Amino acid sequence: MTKRVSPRLAAIGVLLAVFALAADVNGKWRAEFTTPDGQQRVNTFTFKVEGGKLTGTVQGSQDDTPIQNGKVDGDEISFSAERPFGAFTYKGKVGAGEIKFKVEFNGQNFEMTAKRVPN
Repeated sequence: MTKRVSPRLAAIGVLLAVFALAADVNGKWRAEFTTPDGQQRVNTFTFKVEGGKLTGTVQGSQDDTPIQNGKVDGDEISFSAERPFGAFTYKGKVGAGEIKFKVEFNGQNFEMTAKRVPN
């Protein structure tokens, strides 16, 4: 005799599997990078992920800005931040101990790599 799994139970199982595959980006990350106008900068990111939703902050040299519209989907991460000098959009790919970001700000694009900060 074959038992059928209810569609609701199957859907819950699929959702749990997707969340289990999300990259672990919880914690602090640090990126040293060069802006499009040649300035050297450092950002520290603090991330918290709950069920694919990303929250946290972006910290620069003089400010600490909340992350908006954050999500993690597998090894992809994306969010925005309204910094004091403009809006930034971050899209990244999570690898072993690093996140490679493509960042858009004020019509300009640049890249940065954030590395996990040890606890």
